[in-house]
Amino acid sequence: MKKVEIFTDGACSGNPGPGGWGALLRYNGHEKELWGGEVNTTNNRMEMTAVIEALKALKEPCDVTLTSDSQYVCNAITKGWAKKWQKNNWIKSDKSKAKNPELWEELLALIDKHHIKIIWVKGHAGHPENERCDALARKGAEHAAK
Repeated sequence: MKKVEIFTDGACSGNPGPGGWGALLRYNGHEKELWGGEVNTTNNRMEMTAVIEALKALKEPCDVTLTSDSQYVCNAITKGWAKKWQKNNWIKSDKSKAKNPELWEELLALIDKHHIKIIWVKGHAGHPENERCDALARKGAEHAAK
């Protein structure tokens, strides 16, 4: 199984507002940058979209180390929250509706194709790849705002 590193970030100008996402994929000494944006979105949606688009770029099942500064994404996956929400028809333990169920559906299906280790990093703290992804996400938000 190929070992791939993925770094992701999302950004939003206003919440909701124009947003962007960025991802860096690294495999065997090669890197690929991905980015995009949406006109009216939220930061959490952009964080999720970055992970989704990065995983969609993989052509076969991989051993993935995913690094993100989104506690929303990291915790929902590593602590099993998203799978519980899915099992309970997108209702959380406090009986409120889970947000972004269509993105969670897509993300959970993609995760199931790979072996994934998730690492959370503090955003805007000098982590080189996180800073690169933040710049890509801001670029996506700027393009979406035009």
